[in-house]
Amino acid sequence: MTVTDQGTAARFADLTGREPAGVWSAPGRVNLIGEHTDYNAGFVLPFAIDRRVAAAAGFRDDRVLRVATELDGQTLSAEASIDDLLADGGEAALEGWSAYPLGVAWSLLAVAAERGAEFVAGLRGIDLVLATEVPVGAGLSSSAAVEASTAVALDELWGLALGRELLARVCQRAENVAVGAPTGIMDQFASLFGAADAAVFLDCRSLDAAVVPLGLAEHGLEVLVVDTRVAHRHADGGYRSRREACEAGAAAMGVDTLRDLDVEDLERAAEVLDPVVFRRVRHVVTENRRVLDTVRTLREQGAPAIGPLLDASHVSMRDDFEISVPELDLAVETAQASGALGARMTGGGFGGSAIALVAADLVPAISAAVLAAFAEAGYAEPKVFTVHPADGAGRLV
Repeated sequence: MTVTDQGTAARFADLTGREPAGVWSAPGRVNLIGEHTDYNAGFVLPFAIDRRVAAAAGFRDDRVLRVATELDGQTLSAEASIDDLLADGGEAALEGWSAYPLGVAWSLLAVAAERGAEFVAGLRGIDLVLATEVPVGAGLSSSAAVEASTAVALDELWGLALGRELLARVCQRAENVAVGAPTGIMDQFASLFGAADAAVFLDCRSLDAAVVPLGLAEHGLEVLVVDTRVAHRHADGGYRSRREACEAGAAAMGVDTLRDLDVEDLERAAEVLDPVVFRRVRHVVTENRRVLDTVRTLREQGAPAIGPLLDASHVSMRDDFEISVPELDLAVETAQASGALGARMTGGGFGGSAIALVAADLVPAISAAVLAAFAEAGYAEPKVFTVHPADGAGRLV
């Protein structure tokens, strides 16, 4: 599937009987390295990908927000009034898929309310039709793409003119509060700040961001994604328990966040923490170091040299953070054995996707090897495809 402005606008017209005011889009993301470091105020290095969510939007004559999308051949829709969302606890009634776009509306309205009752009273309802080519549950942050595309559309239509950093915070608040997923801000930042052929180096404490050129085409490299089709949900307990372990580890070590620890502190951590919490802490601390090493390596040596860091990241997630699954491990190990420069699972874990950095001419062979390995293991057939670093959210038409 390819999301286009024409196709999404046509779908909007079919559902509403009028043309949209515009079409906006936002990308999913691949996290090159830096997993579960974001909510620990650490470092991450994601890039936006050339798979996007498009949002066609137009004003209504009332104060209702209505969202619609297609899923598995069915049209799903939901609505909420601006006034209900502005009320105390207005986010509490949001549920299911619509909590992502309507949660963004709720979060934006909280910002709009700071401009006064007269400003809020002038806000009109909006119809929003979403179309996605980002696989759901694949660890490529389809949720952030929905949030960011919704945010840039509503931000423009309501005349809020918020900066990208504030929009990222708005989207994160929607996911944390309205959806109930305790995620960090990395995904939203990647979707809003992405750039072609580059990654976004983000300090999740200061929110300082820098674009780091990747030069994949220059070096004849591709990023291969293996979507294991083992779906995950960030609102489930595994993600939350890892976050709670990180918070407990930081408290026991006497620091505000695990960002305040370095590799040299791990010897003391092993004495202070119970074994499970120590492993969680060790992953975050060493992963922060790997992100910094990857950025330095990209700048000094180029993308072909980062493979060992990707490999080490996967081992840490598998053994210390324990968020991998057999399908992810098989994808990584098969890619490595078939010639990948490096490979790791990406995303929150417990399913989703693995990525491999591969020479372009090896893409067919490595893809075939992964498919054969999954078939031999009796797993469902994965989806294997390449992604390319892309620009962040914006208006299509």
